[in-house]
Amino acid sequence: KSNLYRFTKRCVKLAKRVVDNPSESAPPEGGGRFAEWTMVSLHCLRFHMEKSYRVTLDYLKEMPRICREIGLSTTDLPHPSTLCNWFGKIKIAAVRLFLCLSSSDKDERNVAVDSTGFDRDRASRHYAQRANYQVRSLKVTTLVDTDTLSVVDVHCTTTKKHDTKIGEQIIKRNADDLLSVAGDNGYDWQQLRDELRSCGVRPLLKHREFTHLDKAHNARMKDDDYNQRWMCETVFSNIKRTLGKAVRARLWNREFREIILKAAVSKQSLEAHKLRL
Repeated sequence: KSNLYRFTKRCVKLAKRVVDNPSESAPPEGGGRFAEWTMVSLHCLRFHMEKSYRVTLDYLKEMPRICREIGLSTTDLPHPSTLCNWFGKIKIAAVRLFLCLSSSDKDERNVAVDSTGFDRDRASRHYAQRANYQVRSLKVTTLVDTDTLSVVDVHCTTTKKHDTKIGEQIIKRNADDLLSVAGDNGYDWQQLRDELRSCGVRPLLKHREFTHLDKAHNARMKDDDYNQRWMCETVFSNIKRTLGKAVRARLWNREFREIILKAAVSKQSLEAHKLRL
Protein backbone atom coordinates (compact mmCIF):
# COMPACT_ATOMS: atom_id res chain seq x y z
CA LYS A 1 0.00 0.00 0.00
CA SER A 2 1.23 3.46 -0.87
CA ASN A 3 1.87 6.26 1.62
CA LEU A 4 -0.96 8.26 0.04
CA TYR A 5 -3.42 5.41 0.55
CA ARG A 6 -2.41 4.95 4.20
CA PHE A 7 -2.62 8.71 4.73
CA THR A 8 -6.10 8.86 3.19
CA LYS A 9 -7.31 5.93 5.29
CA ARG A 10 -6.14 7.61 8.51
CA CYS A 11 -7.74 10.93 7.56
CA VAL A 12 -11.07 9.30 6.70
CA LYS A 13 -11.08 7.49 10.05
CA LEU A 14 -10.46 10.75 11.94
CA ALA A 15 -12.91 12.75 9.80
CA LYS A 16 -15.73 10.38 10.66
CA ARG A 17 -15.07 11.01 14.36
CA VAL A 18 -15.42 14.79 14.15
CA VAL A 19 -18.62 15.10 12.08
CA ASP A 20 -22.19 14.85 13.33
CA ASN A 21 -23.26 12.11 10.90
CA PRO A 22 -20.39 9.69 10.11
CA SER A 23 -22.75 7.25 8.37
CA GLU A 24 -23.89 9.85 5.81
CA SER A 25 -23.60 8.79 2.18
CA ALA A 26 -20.49 10.29 0.59
CA PRO A 27 -21.99 11.40 -2.76
CA PRO A 28 -25.10 13.64 -2.75
CA GLU A 29 -28.36 11.75 -2.96
CA GLY A 30 -31.60 13.25 -4.29
CA GLY A 31 -30.16 16.72 -4.70
CA GLY A 32 -28.50 16.70 -1.29
CA ARG A 33 -24.93 17.53 -0.37
CA PHE A 34 -21.62 15.72 -0.07
CA ALA A 35 -20.93 14.09 3.29
CA GLU A 36 -18.94 16.22 5.72
CA TRP A 37 -16.40 13.48 6.40
CA THR A 38 -15.78 13.18 2.67
CA MET A 39 -15.15 16.90 2.29
CA VAL A 40 -12.80 16.98 5.30
CA SER A 41 -10.84 14.10 3.75
CA LEU A 42 -10.64 15.91 0.40
CA HIS A 43 -9.20 19.02 2.03
CA CYS A 44 -6.64 16.92 3.90
CA LEU A 45 -5.58 15.43 0.58
CA ARG A 46 -5.38 18.92 -0.93
CA PHE A 47 -2.98 20.09 1.77
CA HIS A 48 -1.01 16.86 1.64
CA MET A 49 -0.46 17.20 -2.12
CA GLU A 50 -0.01 21.00 -1.80
CA LYS A 51 -2.18 21.65 -4.86
CA SER A 52 -5.03 23.99 -5.75
CA TYR A 53 -8.67 22.91 -5.62
CA ARG A 54 -8.85 22.25 -9.36
CA VAL A 55 -5.52 20.43 -9.65
CA THR A 56 -6.28 18.26 -6.61
CA LEU A 57 -9.53 17.09 -8.18
CA ASP A 58 -7.80 16.52 -11.52
CA TYR A 59 -5.32 14.21 -9.81
CA LEU A 60 -8.08 12.36 -7.97
CA LYS A 61 -9.83 11.62 -11.27
CA GLU A 62 -6.84 9.40 -12.03
CA MET A 63 -6.86 7.75 -8.58
CA PRO A 64 -9.88 5.43 -8.34
CA ARG A 65 -8.50 3.59 -5.32
CA ILE A 66 -8.11 6.79 -3.30
CA CYS A 67 -11.57 7.95 -4.37
CA ARG A 68 -13.12 4.68 -3.19
CA GLU A 69 -11.50 5.16 0.20
CA ILE A 70 -13.33 8.49 0.61
CA GLY A 71 -16.59 6.98 -0.61
CA LEU A 72 -16.62 8.43 -4.13
CA SER A 73 -16.00 7.30 -7.68
CA THR A 74 -13.92 9.29 -10.13
CA THR A 75 -17.17 10.61 -11.67
CA ASP A 76 -18.67 11.69 -8.32
CA LEU A 77 -16.02 14.24 -7.37
CA PRO A 78 -17.31 17.73 -6.49
CA HIS A 79 -16.72 20.82 -8.58
CA PRO A 80 -13.71 22.92 -7.43
CA SER A 81 -16.05 25.78 -6.44
CA THR A 82 -18.06 23.38 -4.25
CA LEU A 83 -14.90 22.26 -2.47
CA CYS A 84 -13.81 25.89 -2.02
CA ASN A 85 -17.16 27.12 -0.71
CA TRP A 86 -17.45 24.26 1.75
CA PHE A 87 -14.06 25.04 3.30
CA GLY A 88 -15.37 28.36 4.63
CA LYS A 89 -18.34 26.64 6.28
CA ILE A 90 -16.49 23.99 8.28
CA LYS A 91 -16.93 24.47 12.03
CA ILE A 92 -13.84 25.60 13.91
CA ALA A 93 -14.77 23.17 16.70
CA ALA A 94 -14.66 20.28 14.22
CA VAL A 95 -11.26 21.39 12.89
CA ARG A 96 -9.85 21.68 16.41
CA LEU A 97 -11.21 18.25 17.29
CA PHE A 98 -9.57 16.81 14.17
CA LEU A 99 -6.23 18.25 15.34
CA CYS A 100 -6.77 16.92 18.85
CA LEU A 101 -7.53 13.41 17.61
CA SER A 102 -4.54 13.46 15.27
CA SER A 103 -2.17 13.92 18.20
CA SER A 104 -1.36 11.20 20.72
CA ASP A 105 -3.92 10.13 23.33
CA LYS A 106 -1.72 10.89 26.32
CA ASP A 107 -3.45 12.47 29.30
CA GLU A 108 -0.39 14.39 30.48
CA ARG A 109 2.21 16.01 28.26
CA ASN A 110 5.48 17.89 28.35
CA VAL A 111 5.07 20.63 25.76
CA ALA A 112 6.99 23.46 24.17
CA VAL A 113 5.51 26.75 22.97
CA ASP A 114 6.83 28.90 20.14
CA SER A 115 5.63 30.97 17.19
CA THR A 116 6.50 31.37 13.52
CA GLY A 117 5.21 33.22 10.47
CA PHE A 118 3.39 31.97 7.38
CA ASP A 119 3.28 34.17 4.28
CA ARG A 120 -0.03 35.59 3.09
CA ASP A 121 1.37 36.81 -0.25
CA ARG A 122 -0.70 34.51 -2.48
CA ALA A 123 -3.20 37.28 -3.15
CA SER A 124 -2.63 39.61 -6.08
CA ARG A 125 -1.73 43.25 -5.49
CA HIS A 126 -5.09 44.28 -6.97
CA TYR A 127 -6.98 42.10 -4.45
CA ALA A 128 -4.81 43.31 -1.58
CA GLN A 129 -5.59 46.95 -2.34
CA ARG A 130 -9.29 46.35 -2.90
CA ALA A 131 -9.74 44.31 0.30
CA ASN A 132 -7.40 46.46 2.44
CA TYR A 133 -5.15 43.41 2.74
CA GLN A 134 -2.21 45.03 4.51
CA VAL A 135 -0.79 42.35 6.80
CA ARG A 136 1.44 40.11 4.69
CA SER A 137 2.17 37.38 7.25
CA LEU A 138 0.24 35.23 9.68
CA LYS A 139 1.64 34.70 13.17
CA VAL A 140 1.16 31.09 14.27
CA THR A 141 1.79 29.91 17.85
CA THR A 142 1.75 26.21 18.67
CA LEU A 143 1.97 23.86 21.61
CA VAL A 144 4.05 20.83 20.63
CA ASP A 145 4.28 17.55 22.55
CA THR A 146 8.04 17.11 22.96
CA ASP A 147 7.77 13.31 23.18
CA THR A 148 5.76 12.66 20.01
CA LEU A 149 6.18 15.90 17.98
CA SER A 150 2.38 16.20 17.87
CA VAL A 151 0.83 19.67 17.63
CA VAL A 152 -1.48 19.92 20.65
CA ASP A 153 -3.02 23.32 19.90
CA VAL A 154 -2.65 26.25 17.51
CA HIS A 155 -3.25 30.00 17.79
CA CYS A 156 -3.27 32.30 14.74
CA THR A 157 -3.36 36.08 14.54
CA THR A 158 -2.67 38.89 12.08
CA THR A 159 -2.13 41.43 14.89
CA LYS A 160 1.03 42.35 16.80
CA LYS A 161 -0.19 40.75 20.00
CA HIS A 162 2.72 39.97 22.36
CA ASP A 163 3.97 36.41 22.79
CA THR A 164 3.20 36.41 26.51
CA LYS A 165 -0.50 37.18 25.95
CA ILE A 166 -0.82 34.57 23.21
CA GLY A 167 1.10 32.05 25.30
CA GLU A 168 -1.17 32.63 28.27
CA GLN A 169 -4.27 32.05 26.14
CA ILE A 170 -3.12 28.86 24.44
CA ILE A 171 -1.51 27.33 27.54
CA LYS A 172 -4.45 27.99 29.86
CA ARG A 173 -6.75 26.34 27.32
CA ASN A 174 -4.78 23.09 27.70
CA ALA A 175 -3.43 23.41 31.25
CA ASP A 176 -5.37 20.40 32.59
CA ASP A 177 -3.39 18.04 30.33
CA LEU A 178 0.10 19.49 30.80
CA LEU A 179 3.03 18.53 33.01
CA SER A 180 5.49 21.22 31.91
CA VAL A 181 5.78 24.06 29.40
CA ALA A 182 9.10 25.12 27.84
CA GLY A 183 9.49 28.44 26.06
CA ASP A 184 12.12 31.00 25.13
CA ASN A 185 12.63 34.48 26.58
CA GLY A 186 9.67 35.84 24.63
CA TYR A 187 7.37 34.13 27.16
CA ASP A 188 9.15 35.57 30.22
CA TRP A 189 6.22 36.80 32.31
CA GLN A 190 5.88 36.20 36.03
CA GLN A 191 2.08 36.20 35.93
CA LEU A 192 2.17 33.35 33.40
CA ARG A 193 4.51 31.35 35.63
CA ASP A 194 2.25 31.87 38.63
CA GLU A 195 -0.82 30.76 36.66
CA LEU A 196 0.97 27.62 35.48
CA ARG A 197 2.08 26.69 38.98
CA SER A 198 -1.45 27.20 40.28
CA CYS A 199 -2.60 24.61 37.72
CA GLY A 200 0.12 22.15 38.68
CA VAL A 201 2.19 22.78 35.54
CA ARG A 202 5.95 23.27 35.72
CA PRO A 203 7.03 26.44 33.86
CA LEU A 204 10.31 26.06 31.97
CA LEU A 205 10.40 29.72 30.96
CA LYS A 206 13.77 31.33 31.55
CA HIS A 207 14.01 34.76 33.18
CA ARG A 208 15.79 37.65 31.57
CA GLU A 209 18.89 37.94 33.74
CA PHE A 210 18.82 41.38 35.32
CA THR A 211 19.66 40.28 38.88
CA HIS A 212 21.44 37.41 40.64
CA LEU A 213 18.03 36.01 41.58
CA ASP A 214 17.12 35.69 37.89
CA LYS A 215 20.35 33.78 37.27
CA ALA A 216 19.60 31.49 40.19
CA HIS A 217 16.13 30.70 38.84
CA ASN A 218 17.57 29.86 35.42
CA ALA A 219 20.29 27.67 36.94
CA ARG A 220 17.64 25.46 38.54
CA MET A 221 16.30 24.43 35.13
CA LYS A 222 17.90 21.32 33.68
CA ASP A 223 19.22 21.91 30.19
CA ASP A 224 17.78 18.60 28.99
CA ASP A 225 14.27 19.74 29.94
CA TYR A 226 14.49 23.36 28.82
CA ASN A 227 16.14 22.59 25.48
CA GLN A 228 13.12 20.52 24.43
CA ARG A 229 11.58 23.82 23.28
CA TRP A 230 13.51 23.31 20.04
CA MET A 231 10.96 20.63 19.13
CA CYS A 232 8.69 23.45 17.97
CA GLU A 233 11.27 24.49 15.40
CA THR A 234 11.43 20.91 14.13
CA VAL A 235 7.66 20.80 13.65
CA PHE A 236 7.60 24.21 11.93
CA SER A 237 10.38 23.13 9.59
CA ASN A 238 8.58 19.90 8.70
CA ILE A 239 5.29 21.67 7.95
CA LYS A 240 6.91 24.35 5.80
CA ARG A 241 9.09 21.91 3.86
CA THR A 242 6.33 19.41 3.12
CA LEU A 243 3.16 21.55 3.03
CA GLY A 244 4.48 24.98 2.07
CA LYS A 245 5.46 28.11 3.97
CA ALA A 246 2.49 30.17 2.74
CA VAL A 247 -1.26 29.91 3.19
CA ARG A 248 -3.40 29.72 0.06
CA ALA A 249 -6.59 31.13 1.59
CA ARG A 250 -7.20 34.86 1.39
CA LEU A 251 -9.66 35.41 4.25
CA TRP A 252 -8.22 35.20 7.76
CA ASN A 253 -10.90 32.78 9.02
CA ARG A 254 -10.07 30.35 6.20
CA GLU A 255 -6.36 30.80 6.89
CA PHE A 256 -6.99 29.76 10.49
CA ARG A 257 -8.68 26.54 9.35
CA GLU A 258 -5.87 25.92 6.87
CA ILE A 259 -3.14 26.19 9.50
CA ILE A 260 -4.92 23.82 11.90
CA LEU A 261 -5.49 21.23 9.18
CA LYS A 262 -1.89 21.56 8.00
CA ALA A 263 -0.68 20.75 11.51
CA ALA A 264 -2.94 17.68 11.62
CA VAL A 265 -2.03 16.59 8.07
CA SER A 266 1.68 16.85 8.87
CA LYS A 267 1.27 14.44 11.78
CA GLN A 268 -0.81 11.98 9.76
CA SER A 269 1.79 12.04 6.97
CA LEU A 270 4.49 11.07 9.46
CA GLU A 271 2.36 8.28 10.90
CA ALA A 272 1.60 6.91 7.41
CA HIS A 273 5.33 6.89 6.66
CA LYS A 274 6.06 5.03 9.91
CA LEU A 275 3.56 2.32 8.97
CA ARG A 276 5.50 1.78 5.77
CA LEU A 277 8.71 1.27 7.75
